[in-house]
Amino acid sequence: MDSVISPPAGAPDIQPISIVTEMRTSFLDYAMSVIVARALPDVRDGLKPVHRRILWGAHESGFTAGKPYRKSARIVGDVMGKYHPHGDSSIYDALARMTQDWSLRLPLIDGQGNFGSMDPDAPAAMRYTEARLARSAEALLADIDKDTVDFIANYDGSEHEPAVLPARFPNLLVNGAGGIAVGMATNIPPHNLGEVIDAVRAWLDDQTISVDELMKYLPAPDFPTGALIVGTTGLRTAYETGRGTIIMRSRSIVEEGRGEKRSLVLTEIPFQQGKNALVEKIAEAVKDKRIEGVSDLRDESNREGVRIVMELKRDATPEVVLNQVYRHTPAQQTFSINMLAIRGGRPELMGLRDIIQAFVQFREEVITRRSKFELAKARERAHVLIGLVIAVSNLDEVVRVIRASANAAAAREQLLARDWDATEVRPYLELVEAGDYAADAATIRLTDAQVKAILDLRLSKLTALGREEIGEELQELAVAITGLLEILADRVKLYAVLRAEIEEVSDKFSTKRRSELIAAGDDLDDEDLIEREDMVVTVTHSGWIKRVALAEYRAQKRGGKGRSGMATKDEDVITNIFVTSTHNPVLFFSSAGKVYRQKVWRLPVGSPQAKGRSLNNLLPLGEGETITTVLPLPEDETEWGRLNVMFATAHGSVRRNSMDAFTNVPTAGKLAIRFEDGDADRLIGVALCDEGDDVFLAARSGKAIRFAADDVREFVSRTSTGVRGMSLPEGDEVISMAVLKRFDATSEEREDYLKAAPWKGEGLEPILSETRHAQFAAAEQFILTVTSNGYGKRSSAFEYRRTGRGGQGIVNIDASARNGHVVASMPVGPDDQLMLVTDQAKLIRMGINDIRIMGRGTQGVTLFKVADNEHVVSAALIPGDDDDAEGEAVSPA
Repeated sequence: MDSVISPPAGAPDIQPISIVTEMRTSFLDYAMSVIVARALPDVRDGLKPVHRRILWGAHESGFTAGKPYRKSARIVGDVMGKYHPHGDSSIYDALARMTQDWSLRLPLIDGQGNFGSMDPDAPAAMRYTEARLARSAEALLADIDKDTVDFIANYDGSEHEPAVLPARFPNLLVNGAGGIAVGMATNIPPHNLGEVIDAVRAWLDDQTISVDELMKYLPAPDFPTGALIVGTTGLRTAYETGRGTIIMRSRSIVEEGRGEKRSLVLTEIPFQQGKNALVEKIAEAVKDKRIEGVSDLRDESNREGVRIVMELKRDATPEVVLNQVYRHTPAQQTFSINMLAIRGGRPELMGLRDIIQAFVQFREEVITRRSKFELAKARERAHVLIGLVIAVSNLDEVVRVIRASANAAAAREQLLARDWDATEVRPYLELVEAGDYAADAATIRLTDAQVKAILDLRLSKLTALGREEIGEELQELAVAITGLLEILADRVKLYAVLRAEIEEVSDKFSTKRRSELIAAGDDLDDEDLIEREDMVVTVTHSGWIKRVALAEYRAQKRGGKGRSGMATKDEDVITNIFVTSTHNPVLFFSSAGKVYRQKVWRLPVGSPQAKGRSLNNLLPLGEGETITTVLPLPEDETEWGRLNVMFATAHGSVRRNSMDAFTNVPTAGKLAIRFEDGDADRLIGVALCDEGDDVFLAARSGKAIRFAADDVREFVSRTSTGVRGMSLPEGDEVISMAVLKRFDATSEEREDYLKAAPWKGEGLEPILSETRHAQFAAAEQFILTVTSNGYGKRSSAFEYRRTGRGGQGIVNIDASARNGHVVASMPVGPDDQLMLVTDQAKLIRMGINDIRIMGRGTQGVTLFKVADNEHVVSAALIPGDDDDAEGEAVSPA
């Protein structure tokens, strides 16, 4: 393959070259040309050649900020003809991108006209749009006329262009960069200008600063489109090594619409993500049912910002829908950071510290070159002023020499040949002339430049005011020269200048951060996005359910009148209400004896006055099947193994099963219990218990029974009918079941304790020993009983003796005509609260401590002032520690 054929004899001067060598050399030359001169940015000014040439061309043509806009075609033509020998489309695309505030964090071109959109729409033709340099670009071009950077010949040698711009801020970090070269690529995210400047200042203060410390000032990229940045692990790796991956996520809000409608709105989308493509992907995912709960999708974006609106179905949970949007669409995507840039003429992968260090070193060079340039200019001007000072100090002699001369050339020769007194200018000579004159010289000779300035001097400068102006200017130049010499001699002062200049840029152009950095999580399940929150769950007799945040309600004293708490259909009443957490599972027991399972967060959310959603739409209920009991469970499944489920029916039957029988409930539900009396009986209560507990049953007629839970053997079958728990007279039924903690004591001990119980407040001496009395007080529970006419009381659980199951029970409350029948009876704590619901859908919430402790057989006190023909139908206990013990009535907070 490497053999070479020699040219024929007598042929022209042809040098034989191996094709392999030629291909290798040509390809490497091409690759380096693309890398260095086209695709990768320079670490010093953060610009690729095309961007640098556009800015320089506009600056050179005077298309600067504050001046009239010029046709984009004019700028593109100048750049293409002078500096960039490529197609006009590549130049115009680069120019257009520098105008787009959704592409650059700090736009460098001020555009007028249609330069595209983030849909993405293409810019209008260059003949229609106009542009000029933005003020931020002036900070990149500042001092370019002061020999701060090298200039190189253009492609044909007819013009010169800057090899790099002086760049007063780290544009590579601020605006980022992206490009594909030969065998390598770069992808640098944009950052917030103010944070970048803060990081540079921190590096100037401590050049050994770590990446972790730098990230306190520059925590993350700041994308022009805003959105969320998830986690810092990949980010820190990128800042340390130059490579890493971060997750971008759309920002969203939930809007409440008319009625109970809600919408999920995306207000910010990931960087470089086309909005139209995102909307299409969401629509496809909704159509394919990968995203559930969206009824309508609209793009309401305008000049004010992005608005991708997803109207939600009534039973949809916004957090879950959002998680599905993140999972199945580009609303969440990764950004692969690859901080590759040209440094010292070679491509180099750099971390955050490397980029900041390269920028600072470059600014050192720029400030040094500018200071030398300004020093030379200042000395040149001061040199002339020294000659003028000598002239005005020896005005008569100078005038005499000029008048005596035949012409200007003769006058020049005469002035150059003379020695002049250096007394007045001696303080400036060493400073201005940089050692060209002896410090103690008594006389000085003028130079050609000084003589020319003297001969060109206006007569007005010979006045006293003119002479004073010359002296003041010389003094000012002396101060300036001193300052420049100090900058060149002292790196600390040079850094002070650098710091002041970057702070000035920050003050002018820095803005608030747009992208928010949030904590990272692994791939999230829908439940992981649901905040843990206490919820009030209500269920009506007709099977409507909803959940409302507990914070939506406020407490009041007993005896309040209540306010509207839930809209219900005619003849519908609330039959079940409880408080639980969003992450807790709930078991639904139906009239058909089946059990279903749902997490609380999957239940429909509503306002306190909302009607809720039908359970028929939530659970796969059969024809005529209704939910009769809802049982909240602990979230931690490790607790379930030691728990039993106790069932109680209205006809007095009870059954105990292990909780393990209900851990795996399929979506379609499964059989939970079979009724002995068929459809005539119904399930009135299901509770969790263990073998050391007691079961408490309360009857509608005002009687109650307490027996040991282990009196009911544990059934293995879920289809059994159970055993007798309470014997009931004709027409009576069990209305409540509760689980009480067992406390072993004799009947005599209970009676002695109750005679001097602390809650009686009579100051009686305890009959029991002090230790035993304290044990009783610590173990004492109280039974709250509520009647349909709004009366109720608390009684000590010690008044309810434990008997064998199957008995008729003892008196619980006097079920007189005043009281009505019993609605609920349950154990309560002193810090708990009670919520009562009437058949007219009114609610009241009160503290348990407001309810008097009375004897077991008393009639009780007023809890709820019900209206005529209004009755309490449901009571729920709210465990807690609610500091707000007062208020009007339950209503939206």
